[in-house]
Amino acid sequence: MSEETMSEFNRTKGKMVDDFKAIVTDADDLLQATAKVSGEGFNVARAKFAERLKSAKTSLAEAERHAVDKAKQAATAADDYVKGNPWTAVGIAAGIGVLIGFLVAKR
Repeated sequence: MSEETMSEFNRTKGKMVDDFKAIVTDADDLLQATAKVSGEGFNVARAKFAERLKSAKTSLAEAERHAVDKAKQAATAADDYVKGNPWTAVGIAAGIGVLIGFLVAKR
């Protein structure tokens, strides 16, 4: 995976995780705000929502850990490949550079 692809992946992953964290935080705030509202049906719904929110927090933490592990594995594999095949990596980088240069010059 190229450095640019890894950077884009990490940025997208980070934004997604931040968005999910914001949703979970907002849901938690909503749950706290409704704590004083009474009613049997509402109390049951609030308890069910609290359990689902707890489950979502756990799932989010697990997904984040898994994504970080996969990104580290991909980075390690790319690093190992470049270290094992430096001239191939240089050739690929040079070819991509020539292609980009050609495309930019054509405009």
